[in-house]
Amino acid sequence: MIFLDREEAGRELAKKLKAYEKTVHVLVLGIPRGGVPVAFQVATELRAPLDVFVVRKLGVPGREELAFGAIASGGIRFLDSEIVEAVGISDLEIELITAKERQELERREVAYRGGRPPLAVQGQTVILVDDGIATGSSMQVAITALRQMKPARLVVATPVAPVSTCKRLRREVDELICVQMPASFYAIGEFYENFSQVSDEEVTDLLCRITRQPTTSVA
Repeated sequence: MIFLDREEAGRELAKKLKAYEKTVHVLVLGIPRGGVPVAFQVATELRAPLDVFVVRKLGVPGREELAFGAIASGGIRFLDSEIVEAVGISDLEIELITAKERQELERREVAYRGGRPPLAVQGQTVILVDDGIATGSSMQVAITALRQMKPARLVVATPVAPVSTCKRLRREVDELICVQMPASFYAIGEFYENFSQVSDEEVTDLLCRITRQPTTSVA
């Protein structure tokens, strides 16, 4: 199955999350930027509040698409020791890349919310959404960070991820929902006809639009 775009992927994902429809204390978190259009469709279908949870991949120098780890809101960092050792990244390189990505993470949090505080996670059923999961490094650090915020239940939801990644992440959360789990996986974009980059403006617009919609979930 090839999704037309992130909006269609979000609608398909929402069908798998019907059990949470009209349930109170549900919060949908989208991972910017690509995960937010998917999360918007999920939040709209479930009539749930939507917020962002910012995660930044730590890319191998010269091979930035290969993640050796990730950072997330709250100062959490996850390092994939196998990749770090395999490519020979030095401690200094790790710290320099981390500092750069942390600066961008903080910029995005301010830009997307426009001064609004993040929605409260504690005691909520949190549905964490991305447009796809490859190695799982970014999602792993997001899970670790969110667990520290004490949600009542943590659900990871995505349109596509390889079987191996799903098996690994499923042990870390209360539930993992994935529309497609292909055994053969090269890149997330191969499962979308339109996988164009999502802008900061689009993320901000979607967050503003969702706040104007009636919701069932309450804090």
